[in-house]
Amino acid sequence: MTNEEIFKCVDHTLLKAFATWQEIRTLCDEGLRYKTASVCIPPSYVRPCSEAYGEDLTICTVIGFPLGYSVCAAKILEAEEALGAGASELDMVINITDVKNGYFDRVEKEIAALRKTAGSHILKVIVETCYLSREEKIRMCGIVTGAGADYIKTSTGFGAGGAALEDIRLFKEHIGRDVKMKAAGGVKTREDLEAFLSAGCSRIGTSSAIRILTQD
Repeated sequence: MTNEEIFKCVDHTLLKAFATWQEIRTLCDEGLRYKTASVCIPPSYVRPCSEAYGEDLTICTVIGFPLGYSVCAAKILEAEEALGAGASELDMVINITDVKNGYFDRVEKEIAALRKTAGSHILKVIVETCYLSREEKIRMCGIVTGAGADYIKTSTGFGAGGAALEDIRLFKEHIGRDVKMKAAGGVKTREDLEAFLSAGCSRIGTSSAIRILTQD
């Protein structure tokens, strides 16, 4: 794969709690220069980035991040605010406690509510695979499909583990044909990038792609 082909699939990401405006500006400048799929930034930076870069930049932000257990109404409000501020893509975290308690109907209703809020914008659903059993991962594939989300995403990058190829292979077997896959967390080498894309991912969330692909 060429660098350009890989960059088109990268959500260039900076979600640290202490990210400064200068760091976010650098991320956005890099995203534009290397034509990444998007930049993924904290919600509080969406409006200033939208005002600074306009339609030249595809802005992704996170909802219910990183733990996922905020109430659905709060996630909807977050989504509305983010879209109003200029975000084009939303990466929401499911309520993992509902999954662990077997309240799968609640999980699907929440995703469906965010789907409705997102409208024509891209909605990615973070299931945080490191906390789920194989059976729960399979169940989430059906739920994400049924709720109409655009992507199933492995991880926040803030959990106990990140993306794993075996999870992508499992997703591929069980998601609907219209659902795409995003790997995130622990993607640190060119080999990682190529492996996840070859396995079927359409997006990869990472802060490392530009450094990896442009280093001598």
